[in-house]
Amino acid sequence: MSISVKHLTKYYGNQAAVDNISFEAKNGEILGFLGPNGAGKSTTMKIITGFIPATEGDVEVCGMNIKTDSIKTQEKIGYLPENNPLYLEMYVKEYLSFIGKIYKVKNIKERVAEVIELVGLQKEQHKVIGALSKGYRQRVGLAQAIIHDPDVLILDEPTSGLDPNQLEEIRGLIKKIGQQKTVMLSTHIMQEVEAICDRVIIIKNGKLVANERASELQNNKSLQVIYVEFEGEVSRNQLAKIKYVRKVEAVDTNSFILETTLEIDARKMIAEYAKKENLLILTLRKEEKTLEEVFKSLTT
Repeated sequence: MSISVKHLTKYYGNQAAVDNISFEAKNGEILGFLGPNGAGKSTTMKIITGFIPATEGDVEVCGMNIKTDSIKTQEKIGYLPENNPLYLEMYVKEYLSFIGKIYKVKNIKERVAEVIELVGLQKEQHKVIGALSKGYRQRVGLAQAIIHDPDVLILDEPTSGLDPNQLEEIRGLIKKIGQQKTVMLSTHIMQEVEAICDRVIIIKNGKLVANERASELQNNKSLQVIYVEFEGEVSRNQLAKIKYVRKVEAVDTNSFILETTLEIDARKMIAEYAKKENLLILTLRKEEKTLEEVFKSLTT
C-alpha cells in the first residue's frame, strides 16, 4: 500500500483531534478525505506528510515508517497545503527550479519544462507568482508538489475558492495525475468527490465513520430517502414522529421527502404508519441518495 495508517491518534492537550483511525490507500487510487470543519482532516494530512508528529499510532508511506524513515518518506510525498504557501515575489519557472533543487532533482531544466507543460503553465512561466490568478497559483502549487515525481500526493482542499472553469481544469489535472500516483485529497465539494474520487473516507470529531467506494457509500442501506404523497393534507410534525425518521422535508401540503435510518425497507414502516393513522397514500417510492445526503447523515 502507498499509504497505511494504523490506529492514528493526535491530542492537543486533552482534546483528541484525531482519534484512533486506520485506513489504507493503494497506487493509482484517488482517495477523497471528507469531514466537517474541525473533524481532523488537515491534522491527519500533516501527520502523514511528517509536518507534525502523532501522539499514538503508525503511518507508513510506500512501505516506510514516517517516524524512522522521515527523510525517505518525505521524498516520496508531494504536498499541497490548504493555504498554498508560495513565494509570491518569485517567477514561476524560477520558483519551480528552486523547489526542484531542494529535492535534488536531476536534469532540473527538463523536469521543470515537463511539469510546466503538464499543469498548463506555459504562458505564465515567466510571470511573477504574485501576479497570477488564484487558479494559476493552484497550478503552481500542484507543480511544486509533483516536481520531484513523488509516488504519493497529499492535497488539502486544492480547489477551494476557484471559479467553475478553474474547478474543472484543476479536477481534470488531478484525475490525470491520479492515474499513476496515489492521491489523497480533502474537499467540501461533493460533486468533486463524485467526479474524481475512487474511494471516500469520512471522519467526524476525529473518528472514522465511513471508508467505502463512492458508489457503495451512496447505496448504504442505513440511510434511505423516501418520497411519499398522501391524498389529503398531512402535518410535517406528524410525520416527524415516525420511528427512525430523522428528517422531513415538505414538498407541498400533502407530499414529503423523508430521510430514515433503517436497515430494512422503510416504505413498509411508512405504509403501516399510514394505515394506523387512516392516511391514504397515493405515491410511495425510494429516491436516489446523493453523496451530500449521505455525508450529512454521517456527520450531523
